[in-house]
Amino acid sequence: MLCVGLDPDPSRLPSSLNQEPDGLQKFCRRIVDATAEYVCAFKPQVAYFAASGREDDLASLITYIHEHHPAIPVILDAKRGDIGSTARLYAQEAFTRYAADAVTVNPYAGEESVLPYLEYADRGVIVLCRTSNTGSDWLQKYPSIYPGIEPVYLRVADAAARWNTNGNVMLVAGATFPEELGAIRARVGDMPLLVPGIGAQGGDLRSVITVGCDSRGAGLVINASRSVLYASDGPDFADSFAEGAADAAREMRDEIRKLQSELAPDRAVV
Repeated sequence: MLCVGLDPDPSRLPSSLNQEPDGLQKFCRRIVDATAEYVCAFKPQVAYFAASGREDDLASLITYIHEHHPAIPVILDAKRGDIGSTARLYAQEAFTRYAADAVTVNPYAGEESVLPYLEYADRGVIVLCRTSNTGSDWLQKYPSIYPGIEPVYLRVADAAARWNTNGNVMLVAGATFPEELGAIRARVGDMPLLVPGIGAQGGDLRSVITVGCDSRGAGLVINASRSVLYASDGPDFADSFAEGAADAAREMRDEIRKLQSELAPDRAVV
């Protein structure tokens, strides 16, 4: 259930790669090859490529993953959210230009901002529901101060369940809010959840497994980015970053399996 997020910060890349025109892509390819046997998905973040005009590198990276690791889906972390006519183009960008297997979307503009993605019945649509960042409460938990009125994140969960007619909808539910993660799981049944916030953001893996697994003891795509990419950060980083990433991914994969067996031994799917 481990997903490795590909968020290549140029300031943290080995200097030797930073000096190469395709250094960002080479860094990600080595991470992919080193961690592929431990993951269920890869999740490249668009901004880390687009900010420096490297969208073509992103497209090439996704093509590389599909060609060299065809069993592993690619989640394009774009968090797109706009009115219907624009959303249609964003969906085309994600699924045609980049050939991503799934994309993250923001439902704030309403149903019309999500429906164009759902027209691609063979692709995943991952809807922001309860994000892992600490500043999200002001909107996602509103109006929690009023008894009997459901917060926004549960309204999103209900809507996602309605939209899931093709079985291709997921929800983002942050590891940093395990109580809300459990509430989302209770609301949407066995719908898969993308769970950011483990690792650098401090989410607790045990809590996620305890409240987040579906009826089969699975149903989670648990993302780790910086804690894997820069696991060997130090003087020898240029020579060991891929090996360090592999070690970190293997350790997290093994910990997930251990917790599955411990917390849901009759349902664990490994």
